[in-house]
Amino acid sequence: VCLVPEHRGIFRLLTVEENLLLGQRRQSPWQLADIYRIFPRLKERRTNGGGQLSGGEQQMLAIGRALMNAPRLLMLDEPVEGLAPVIVEEIVSQLQAIKAAGVAILLVEQNLEVCTQLADRHYIIEQGAVVHEARNADFLA
Repeated sequence: VCLVPEHRGIFRLLTVEENLLLGQRRQSPWQLADIYRIFPRLKERRTNGGGQLSGGEQQMLAIGRALMNAPRLLMLDEPVEGLAPVIVEEIVSQLQAIKAAGVAILLVEQNLEVCTQLADRHYIIEQGAVVHEARNADFLA
């Protein structure tokens, strides 16, 4: 189980590559080349410090670092909050590919469009209680 927190948890003084390698598990099916294939922007910025990245790039780095730990469940807390629409589309697209590769995703998100693109099931929580649950098709209806 890996958590990508809302604040991302990037080590600002470490390079992109050092941040990624920090999360690497030796037997992980997700290696550095896989992360760079999914997020080519990170490969371009691999020698930059984590603090030199944009918010979207930091989010990609946090997701990539979590994947290198070989999670069966990837938990994401508000992964697109405050990001430009074009970056949101890119991250959603990559999360769809990660999901298709067999990694289960638990997503906490307020952007319903993002939720409907990624989720199989939706749970709406109000003041700590589940007030609605539905499959994606029923939720959209």
